[in-house]
Amino acid sequence: MDTIYLKSLGGAGTVTGSKHLLKTPELTILVDCGLFQGIKTLREKNWEPLDIPVEEIDLVILTHAHLDHCGYIPLLVKNGFRGKIYMTEPTAELTKLILQDSAKLQEEDARKANNNFYSKHHPAKPLYTRDDAERSFNYFYTVGENSIINLSDNIQCEFKPCGHIIGACSIAITCFDKTIVFSGDIGRNHSEVLPINDFFTKADYLVMESTYGDRLHDNTNVYDSLQHWINVTIENHGNIIIPSFAVGRAQELIYMIYQLKKQNRIPQGLPVILDSPMAAAATAIMVDNAEYTAVDKSEWTVIVSGVEINRDYINTQEIIRDKRSKIIIAGSGMVTGGRVLEYLKHDLGSSRNTILIVGFQAEGTRGRALLNQSHELKIHGSFYPVRANIVELTGLSAHADQSELMEWIGKYRNPPKQIMLVHGEPSALEALRVKIQTDLNIPVKILIRNEQVAIK
Repeated sequence: MDTIYLKSLGGAGTVTGSKHLLKTPELTILVDCGLFQGIKTLREKNWEPLDIPVEEIDLVILTHAHLDHCGYIPLLVKNGFRGKIYMTEPTAELTKLILQDSAKLQEEDARKANNNFYSKHHPAKPLYTRDDAERSFNYFYTVGENSIINLSDNIQCEFKPCGHIIGACSIAITCFDKTIVFSGDIGRNHSEVLPINDFFTKADYLVMESTYGDRLHDNTNVYDSLQHWINVTIENHGNIIIPSFAVGRAQELIYMIYQLKKQNRIPQGLPVILDSPMAAAATAIMVDNAEYTAVDKSEWTVIVSGVEINRDYINTQEIIRDKRSKIIIAGSGMVTGGRVLEYLKHDLGSSRNTILIVGFQAEGTRGRALLNQSHELKIHGSFYPVRANIVELTGLSAHADQSELMEWIGKYRNPPKQIMLVHGEPSALEALRVKIQTDLNIPVKILIRNEQVAIK
């Protein structure tokens, strides 16, 4: 075979389930290995066999640790994969945390389905177990940021930090005389807690995310917005509830709240509660790997000491009964589950409270419903009226917006022969395709799941 083929097994036409297969004359490489999340029709794809025999995949390269990029790894190993899985050290630590949590939730869901007889499968089984997750860790192989590794005689791979979360990298695979860059999830040009993004400057082909390909983030100062809504809410004797992703967003939030307190822009004594065992563990990993962040380890220690961390679900109801105004950061980031649901059940119905939405909300999630001004939210079988203030702070997004994506492409000294767009909803994909082709005159293809594309 003298042709290189690309096939997206997931993350094509949607923002979830990223799996991009590169078939070369020497190796078959899977870049990212994520779970589908969101609406039921997407989640059901996790149970479908891949469009390639697992044993034909030689190795996996992981861009970062979010579940939609790493969550399928245990199932891949369970089904027979035995190659190396390359990633940075922080990504490895976070991925272990996330996969153990994912397996635990799947085991619990299967148990509930069997106890309450609401599954069409008898018995209901988890997609994978905690044992499956732990077995997959045997295949993790860590590499340094900015390192180049030889994968075979004629194939090299380079990792370059791209922001988004700690340890996240874009990947350049040079195969014979062609370089294919996989963007991973591209972070903002400026992050409060991560170093400035690095960039590749040479590629024949780009496989590029497009999460916010159809919009620009609000340029309003995020600190000003955060200060405003915190102070307005506590003046009304309400609570600030922030559904947050455990990895990346939660740590940036506690850093920013610390800075607002330090500058006396919000009350020093305002309680800040991180109610997420996974976010607590991810915060500890970030502190331990402070050299990958823009914040000193000593300062992280001070920041974390000012946050009340709740690991035990039993304490959640006690926190809810506490009548003091407070900031509560709890999972999950798209309001699909987790402890944030308990706080929403209690606080959604009062206009004194504020729900801050600080990340991307996929189609079919409760978070998207809140942004779409739904008048009620279904939680655990009951409907709860929405009277709280629903505020979106797009400036806190960990994803680059359209202008930042265009700037990222502009770093290449010579235009790529073609850009292939993935990891976006249809409107975002089409808007970014038109923008790139119009402004940069570079051919763009929107990848379709399981469609094989020859790129050499």
